[in-house]
Amino acid sequence: MCDYSLHAVASRPAKVGETLITKTFRGAGTRGFAAKTEPEVAVCLLLGTELAFADAVAYDDDWGWKKSASARVARFRKIEPDVSYRHHDAIEFPDGSTVLVTQLRKGQRATVLQLPIGAQVPERSPKATTPAEAHETEAASAV
Repeated sequence: MCDYSLHAVASRPAKVGETLITKTFRGAGTRGFAAKTEPEVAVCLLLGTELAFADAVAYDDDWGWKKSASARVARFRKIEPDVSYRHHDAIEFPDGSTVLVTQLRKGQRATVLQLPIGAQVPERSPKATTPAEAHETEAASAV
């Protein structure tokens, strides 16, 4: 759901209709998606999740050159899942071209259009507790 490089970052699943922002996560050195209201929590996408970007999708190619795609709609997928120690999270455009999520330029906005049919969204990861949730957990265990 989230690339191996984001396993040390708090995460939660994406929700239909929410706007995500591309960002570099502190301590992970990789880019991914976050909600505006939770900038330090990685928002993970299920395979087949469809996104609509607010503007043309900007990214860095393998050599660091700035590029952009003409399409603003993309579907989340994994590429080369059997190759260890490389980024797998990618978006695929209608023409079949793909861009790794970690190559997306920071600060881009994308809306989650739909999740895959029959998707069961897992709960928030244990690392992703908010201060309010942590307080409630401590209060409940004290009783």
